[in-house]
Amino acid sequence: MERFAFLTFDGLANGAVYSAFALALVLIWRAARIVNFAQGAMAVAAAYAAYAVTSATGSYWLGFAAALAGGMALGVLVERGVMRFTSHSAPLNQVIVALGLVLTIQAGLGMLYGNEFRPVGTPFSRDAIDVGGVPLLSQYDVFVFAAVLTIVLLLALLFTKTSTGLRMRAAAFAPEVSRLLGVNVGGMLTLGWALAAGAGAVAAMLVIPTELGLHPHAMDLVFVTSFTAAVIGGLDSPPGAVVGGLLLGLVLSYVSGYLGSSVTPIAAFAALLAVLLARPQGLFAASKARQA
Repeated sequence: MERFAFLTFDGLANGAVYSAFALALVLIWRAARIVNFAQGAMAVAAAYAAYAVTSATGSYWLGFAAALAGGMALGVLVERGVMRFTSHSAPLNQVIVALGLVLTIQAGLGMLYGNEFRPVGTPFSRDAIDVGGVPLLSQYDVFVFAAVLTIVLLLALLFTKTSTGLRMRAAAFAPEVSRLLGVNVGGMLTLGWALAAGAGAVAAMLVIPTELGLHPHAMDLVFVTSFTAAVIGGLDSPPGAVVGGLLLGLVLSYVSGYLGSSVTPIAAFAALLAVLLARPQGLFAASKARQA
């Protein structure tokens, strides 16, 4: 029972990070109808910006702010400078360009910073707090939950309570009609990329300290897992991305704890395959939204 409790809380902590990164993928999908395979590499680039600022100033929070600002700026740069000039006649065109961006960004980071693992500190202790003799959440885990919850609430407020969020949704689902109604579709698309890149940067800042450290490929496995979470929840559904990330985090934690870490990739693939066979549009997405 104690082991089950520990695995549950550990899975929720990891799942919260998957949720944040899955949200970034969902935002890009809703805005541009593409899966941004460069999202992980862009997030690592933002984390390197944070590493440089933290090393220069000694402040984690200035580094965190630099990652957020740098991630959003990189999202704008990628959309304005690359994706906007990519032909939309075939979805594969943008996928190929995104994969090219992955190679370019990772190669550039490798040339600038090298390929060695760089340790990244945390603002709070990672030592688990014992509750009834069972190690559960650490202070850093609580910080992760709070950060992800903040992202979810801010995005929910943006999309449901503001005119900007309404324009973004309209531009994504009916761009031609939105243009006729005076919506700056291009500007809404750029904003979507900026928000997605910012969310991805935050996810990188949350997960990299719990891994081996910072290096150009630090987010590769996280991207794969978060993509699975986004598909499980539904690529059109921000709440689905959150729930999918938490569910996948729990499943992988139980599998790793009881069957061994070597089985976790198989478990993630099995979960993805099961959802694609049983409900291809995801657990929480509406069928009409996926067909738009």
